[in-house]
Amino acid sequence: MKTKPLSLLLALLVLATGSALSQTTGNPVTDLLLSAWSPRNFTSVPVTDQQIDMILQCGIKAPSARNAQPWHFTVITNEAVMKEIIPNITPGNVIIVISGKVSQSGATPDFDCGLATQNMFVAATSMGLGARIYGAPVAAVRSKKEALQIPEEFSPVMMIRVGNMEKSSDAISGASPRKTKEETVNWVR
Repeated sequence: MKTKPLSLLLALLVLATGSALSQTTGNPVTDLLLSAWSPRNFTSVPVTDQQIDMILQCGIKAPSARNAQPWHFTVITNEAVMKEIIPNITPGNVIIVISGKVSQSGATPDFDCGLATQNMFVAATSMGLGARIYGAPVAAVRSKKEALQIPEEFSPVMMIRVGNMEKSSDAISGASPRKTKEETVNWVR
């Protein structure tokens, strides 16, 4: 059964963050989503190539409109290049730039690239890694598109930073407050 490995990953995530889940549903996927957060403090313990590969595979498996898969992923591990994009980045972290294919029809791949990014975020989190999605620093990436060897027909849309979290980091004290369901949901019945 496939839920056992996922349950094990969730248990490792809880242990790695040093906190108990604030909400549990008994479902490892929803528990992971309800406990996910974007840490700011990372260690210099490097993310392994195997972890990066798994994260990329999960991004590739994201759904997309008409199965267009309009994304290209650029993995940056060069510390000097990463510091040009995120000046305070910790050594050992990884930046993955998600670029979308520019369409002649004017269609934008941003939504599909967002789905791929979310898949990578969830994958990293399930492995006990910290992940943070960025939009604003993409402007710095666009000016380095050629140097980063991003294919001409693609434009950077967003990026995700992945790293090992500080042991003192946890989702309970580190996560930003979320709006309540009452503030964000309405039903039409």
